Amino acid sequence: MSDTFFTSSPHWTWWILFYFFIGGIAGTALFLAALLDLFGRPADRPLVRLGYYVAFAGALVSGFLLTVDLNRPERFWHMLIQSNTGVPMLKSWVPMSVGSWGLLLFGLFAFLGALGALGEEPRAPQLLRSAPVRFLRRRGPAIAIGVLGSVFGLFLAGYTGVLLAVTNRPIWADSTLLGLLFLLSGASTGAATLILLGIWRRVGHPASLNWLAWFDQRVVVLELLVLILFLASLGSVVRVYLSWWGVFLLLGVVGIGMVGPLLLDRKREPGRAHLVTSASLVLLGGFLLRLVVLMPSSEIHVLGSGVTGP
Repeated sequence: MSDTFFTSSPHWTWWILFYFFIGGIAGTALFLAALLDLFGRPADRPLVRLGYYVAFAGALVSGFLLTVDLNRPERFWHMLIQSNTGVPMLKSWVPMSVGSWGLLLFGLFAFLGALGALGEEPRAPQLLRSAPVRFLRRRGPAIAIGVLGSVFGLFLAGYTGVLLAVTNRPIWADSTLLGLLFLLSGASTGAATLILLGIWRRVGHPASLNWLAWFDQRVVVLELLVLILFLASLGSVVRVYLSWWGVFLLLGVVGIGMVGPLLLDRKREPGRAHLVTSASLVLLGGFLLRLVVLMPSSEIHVLGSGVTGP
């Protein structure tokens, strides 16, 4: 029996749920774009640019979602700056402070990557063709942006799970695997997003899109294994899923979001329609995963012994 049942729910709303989902996509989209930039083909440049655009847009949306979820949104800057001195503030022992700086730094590198990508567009305005922007596209700066952005991006994708684990709530604090689970889920949904955007915009070499699908398959397998280990590590708390949440977990997350794409991906020569279907299922499963992890715990208000559902 977990002692985490003696705490109250943080009452996180749907804003946080979407932040967990979008933050994972944004962080790993930059990582995959950087890989394609370093090791891909010249034909992949439009797909690389899409990856940086997704990363920067995701960073902006994530910041917005975190801000509106605050009781006093106008004070969001207090997470970064001391209100009485105006000096930057990092509390390394406070997960929210570390996460705020991680998101900020990720957003910085995502912005630089997106700015350099915009300068490559055929119809880019003259301002984006200036020397500072051209400098961002040079090999050295591009590698630095990709590597450092990937570090903070992967941190963002996994940090959301770690944030839950330190809240001392049932399910969240009963396993050390949430960070890894969310990181893998972010990697799979990030790859799925690039596949869908690449097909929609008709960019990217077919071999690179197939590589993204191959990457997605392997990550989904790892994600499924970690999910099983995560549930096993919950002990008696896993009984919370003997409810409708368990149906969502089994049919939605495992069936639709993991097993479904893996069965589709057994085809030897996947076409674009197949890739679209598989990637869409992965995205749906990634969202439902965060739903079935976040919501059941936040609805539990139990004192005493035993495991009781919402």
